[in-house]
Amino acid sequence: MEPPNDEFEFDFFETDPATTEAQAPKGRLPRRGGSASRARMRTTPPSGMAPMLRLLGAVAVGVALLVVFGLAIQSCASTSAHDRYRGYMEAAATIAQSSSADGRAVAAALTTPGVKPADLDSKLSGIAEQERQNAAAAARLDPPGRLRPENTQLVEALQLRVSGTQGLADTFGATAASTSPDDAKLLLEQANRLLASDVVWSDLFLEPSKRVMQENGIVGVEAPESQFLASSALATQSYWTLVLQRLRGTATSSTTTVTGLHGTNIISTMAGSATLSSTTENTVTATTSLEFDVTVHNGGDSQEVGIPVTLTIQQPRGSIVKTQKIALINPGEQVVVKFTNLGVVQFAQKEQVVVDVAAVPHEHDTTNNHATYPVIFSLG
Repeated sequence: MEPPNDEFEFDFFETDPATTEAQAPKGRLPRRGGSASRARMRTTPPSGMAPMLRLLGAVAVGVALLVVFGLAIQSCASTSAHDRYRGYMEAAATIAQSSSADGRAVAAALTTPGVKPADLDSKLSGIAEQERQNAAAAARLDPPGRLRPENTQLVEALQLRVSGTQGLADTFGATAASTSPDDAKLLLEQANRLLASDVVWSDLFLEPSKRVMQENGIVGVEAPESQFLASSALATQSYWTLVLQRLRGTATSSTTTVTGLHGTNIISTMAGSATLSSTTENTVTATTSLEFDVTVHNGGDSQEVGIPVTLTIQQPRGSIVKTQKIALINPGEQVVVKFTNLGVVQFAQKEQVVVDVAAVPHEHDTTNNHATYPVIFSLG
């Protein structure tokens, strides 16, 4: 057994050449304070800062992406809200137009010459059914959340129109054989429902809808208007009293002597701002906006309806003929009939402008229903 060797050998430096594998990791270290070492110290951050910088960069990129996506989502949401409001209002506008047309149909039915109370029962019932369809369509609408209370009021306005129109029909049917003047009160009660429908539409649907859209930044979308009652005169008892007198006179005129005075007359005719004379020559400046206004007066003591008024400009190369209609005129009332879009007139020669108002039933004196005015048109 060999004696222990008490000497320690340190072989940090090998005398034999290193193998290729050993030489790579054990390359010679650069000297301290060398230029390459100083350069690396200047450009390379401390090892503890690099991960932090990478994290901050990732956070910045993430925040930027969130901002971009947030703006995109906000833009899409804004576009979606605008489209929803627009789609709802377009659907409501279709209903509004249909309902307004039904209101005009009611007025036309009431002012049809020769119509009888029994006829109005069926005509108005048909219009009421059309309004029921409008109310049902409004109830099926899917409004934006903030417009749900307004849509409820829209349905309410339409239901009032159904109730009022059907109420008029039922009242005319029930009083067809009656002669009581109190029947006018019953008709007025139904007409008041129609008046209320216009108020509900305007005050509880139209204006609130405008405010909601303004508060939510919805631009370029219009809430639709709709008026059912042709005239506020329909909401007066005197109107319905005259309607009943006319209708009952029509119903009995074939077997009963008609009483009362019937007839209309021409008050004046104006060309622009000038009142025409039937006895002296009138010079009229012709422009594209030339308008003739004929004022007609009901000189009788009965309500008259459906009166045609015709204006003729007599010219050698072809007369211009225009006809308008007075839907309704009450006793003592004056109505202005406007004639526009007259076409091409001939200049610098004497012509005749003729106005004719058709005679109403049982009118005996028609001499004041016709007027002729000598006119020379000048170039404006």
